[in-house]
Amino acid sequence: MACVTVERLDTPRGELVLRRAGPQHYEIVSNGTFLMDTRNGASERALVRAAVGSPSRPARVLLAGLGVGFSLAEALGSARVGSVTVVEVEPAVVGWHRRGGPLEPFSAGGLADPRVTVTVADLAAWLATGTDRYDAVCVDVDNGPEWTVTPGNAALYADAGLDALGRRLAPGGTLAVWSAAAAPAFERRLRARYAGVDVLSVPVPRGEPDVIYLAQDHRDRARSPSTGTRSAAGGPGRTP
Repeated sequence: MACVTVERLDTPRGELVLRRAGPQHYEIVSNGTFLMDTRNGASERALVRAAVGSPSRPARVLLAGLGVGFSLAEALGSARVGSVTVVEVEPAVVGWHRRGGPLEPFSAGGLADPRVTVTVADLAAWLATGTDRYDAVCVDVDNGPEWTVTPGNAALYADAGLDALGRRLAPGGTLAVWSAAAAPAFERRLRARYAGVDVLSVPVPRGEPDVIYLAQDHRDRARSPSTGTRSAAGGPGRTP
């Protein structure tokens, strides 16, 4: 089905395009690389569900990347979530989710929810400027640790980036990272830092499954090391 360009922008990170695919769906493309669409979002929802888990108090959630809004809608639909902080580098993406924006239905109007705080900022820079800590830190700003939107994002998944993300985790919190494919080197870095690492595989219609990496119990604070791997059934991810 032919796509229609809704908006094309030149940003400091290059070209950003929002396309309409048929009468109902949208796609986001960065510098000619397909990032995500609104057709399903099963793995984005699973990212949040797995990260939030069953907290003993209303969870404080950090969403790194707004995208098409599935993660935000999932977080706000959970009675276990008390607050959500969204960090999104592209102001246009935030605008597409504002009232009347084309992506507002997919985030369930979440930007108007009083539990939500939105900051337009580069994630790495934002991590370095504050000290707030979260029960769930959900990272979905690239196609994965080994398939980044911009070259600079690779640092997020390296040692310094993981250290910065880990400093934002509350005790007992979960770091969750979305990937369009398995990233073995990234998984090894997680296992070197966390006593509990799970890998969730979410099937997609074509190609490799989407992968969600979950890390808990930083080894500096861990009491009993454990690792594991599990699979989660799901629908189409971000495969166009």
